[in-house]
Amino acid sequence: MTSESEKTPGFFLMAERSARAAGIDAPHPAQNSLNRRGLLITGAGLLTTGLLSTQAQAAGTTRHATGQTLHAPAVVGKARPALPLVMLDPGHGGKDPGAIGYTGTYEKHVAEAAATELRQQLLATGRYRVAMTRTTDHFVPLDGRVELAQEHGASLFISMHADALHNAGVRGASVYTHSHGASDSQTADLAKTENSADRYGGPLVQGTSPEVQQILASLVTEEARRGSAHMASAVVSSFQSRINLLSHPHRHAAFAVLKSAQIPSVLVEMGFMSNRLDEAALRQAGHRAMVAGAMCTAVNRYFASAGVGLAG
Repeated sequence: MTSESEKTPGFFLMAERSARAAGIDAPHPAQNSLNRRGLLITGAGLLTTGLLSTQAQAAGTTRHATGQTLHAPAVVGKARPALPLVMLDPGHGGKDPGAIGYTGTYEKHVAEAAATELRQQLLATGRYRVAMTRTTDHFVPLDGRVELAQEHGASLFISMHADALHNAGVRGASVYTHSHGASDSQTADLAKTENSADRYGGPLVQGTSPEVQQILASLVTEEARRGSAHMASAVVSSFQSRINLLSHPHRHAAFAVLKSAQIPSVLVEMGFMSNRLDEAALRQAGHRAMVAGAMCTAVNRYFASAGVGLAG
């Protein structure tokens, strides 16, 4: 009678070798045929497992080659918080020219040019997002400027101006924050002029009455007040070594454009169109770039002390 190993000697020889390679001892000649059968079955199982593994690897290679394999999902770390948004507000615009200088310079053009330069410098730091209440020569009501800052979720609001005073001898930059009363008569007159800008909007744009302004001022949070005062201090500190300043350069009054309840807000007078020297300086791109540079430094100082907005 022919043995099973003689029927298919090649397969069983390979099975026996596989079993030995796996550390399974070959049966002693004196052992019965049952032991040998078990050895062969074990070796055959190892061979079959090896073949299936090889086929699976080949199939995986094929799926990878055809782009059908599923890759492990990327490890997602903690999401980086959004950069703070600075809202720049070039004063006046459109049918509201703002102050007009001795040589015919319009405040609205100076404000837009300076704000655009500041926007570029802020974006270049990589620390902020920047939006503007206007980027063209068009009229924006005072309430609309505040609403834009709120809609964008601004972290800081900066209104940029170059107004005129009755005294043409007064020159220099200054910064203003919101309060119920004015710090001085000059600032009170300035706020009155700024708050009347909505008259250019026609009958559909109604200015805020003094009574309503007082109510709105009471809604400004203490946190926003502290932030505004802190930003004003940063402006003064940054301007001192570069830009001519008024005496007591941080002043306050009930400016309508600074009435946001939650957003720290300042109004920066870069100089006065009523002064020949200030007007001549603000007409020059180099001087406006220097003002913007000082403003950029002030913004950096403000956010650095607040512990936000610093990338890298």
